[in-house]
Amino acid sequence: MDAHALRRQGWTISAIARHLGRDRKTIRAYLNGERTADQRRQPPDAFVPFLPYCRQRLADDPHLWASTLFDEVVGLGYQGAYSTFTRALRRYRVRPHCEPCHASTGRNVAVIAHPPGEEIQFDWLELPDPPDGWGSGEHAHLLVGALAHSGRWRAVLAESEDFPHLVQALDDVVRKLGGTARRWRFDRMATVCYPSSGQVTAAFAAVAKYYGVGVDICPPRRGNRKGVVEKANHSAAQRWWRTVPDGLTVVQAQSGVDKLSLRMDDRRRRIDGAVTTVGELAAAEPLLGIPVRPFPAELEVERTVSPQSLVAFDGNFYSVPPGLPGVTVKVLHRLGEDDLRIVTAGRAVVACHRRAPRGAG
Repeated sequence: MDAHALRRQGWTISAIARHLGRDRKTIRAYLNGERTADQRRQPPDAFVPFLPYCRQRLADDPHLWASTLFDEVVGLGYQGAYSTFTRALRRYRVRPHCEPCHASTGRNVAVIAHPPGEEIQFDWLELPDPPDGWGSGEHAHLLVGALAHSGRWRAVLAESEDFPHLVQALDDVVRKLGGTARRWRFDRMATVCYPSSGQVTAAFAAVAKYYGVGVDICPPRRGNRKGVVEKANHSAAQRWWRTVPDGLTVVQAQSGVDKLSLRMDDRRRRIDGAVTTVGELAAAEPLLGIPVRPFPAELEVERTVSPQSLVAFDGNFYSVPPGLPGVTVKVLHRLGEDDLRIVTAGRAVVACHRRAPRGAG
């Protein structure tokens, strides 16, 4: 009001600014009607350019986690914080309403104490509709292992859930974790124990003895005993598997889940009032050392020879003699050894190769 009154009296903008103790640009903005009293200028909403993308993604998949969507928009250039992003999702009502997801909560829960270095929880996660190029059928198989105390987890893709692939995946997981805890916990999977009694099988007892660990089997219908690994399964399914494109190879998919598990080490934890991270807690766990070579289980997988006389195995291609295209062969490899054999259905050896690192081509 003073600025407009003085302007009508013929005062210059500089004189009005000196008289009122304001900047000249502020006076000019009020006189030109660019600003209104008692109304702050709102900065542009950084979320708006990404609003159509978020609407489309949640229309296609209403149950997509906000954290997964946040990872995607950050990759597209969004620079806001996660809390700002979730507030924008609520403000613009981007997520479609789902009545089952709004069911009442508040059920009783049990908190189980896990001393550092005491337990690793393992579980298979069956992933639906993998890319056709994987040749794994209706489901891909991911073995997830989580340190019960810190919550650090690592996961390995496997071709199947049979005993040799379980041993191979177990060995890979504990090596990714940097060691093993004193106890391994499983549910009643048939490759580890007899489901009816929960007694560990002789074959898996040899594996546990080789790694120097004890084995715990969850009682029936006690899912909360493996709550840490179940949460890791949920994160892997929601934040990684839902974003895997169809053209991805197994090796590229494994790299993706490795990157996610490493990023999850940055999750914050509050212990006795002190703020720390999952990675720092895991680094302080007293894990046991593991053998130099994995347990010598023998992998046996069936393959069909390609027209180029090549056999695919573990992200690589191995040659066989001419005249075998279209023939079903078996690839035999004992874990820990450096070579593999390719045999016919009658167990006749047709080729021997030095095993290349996974995904070398």
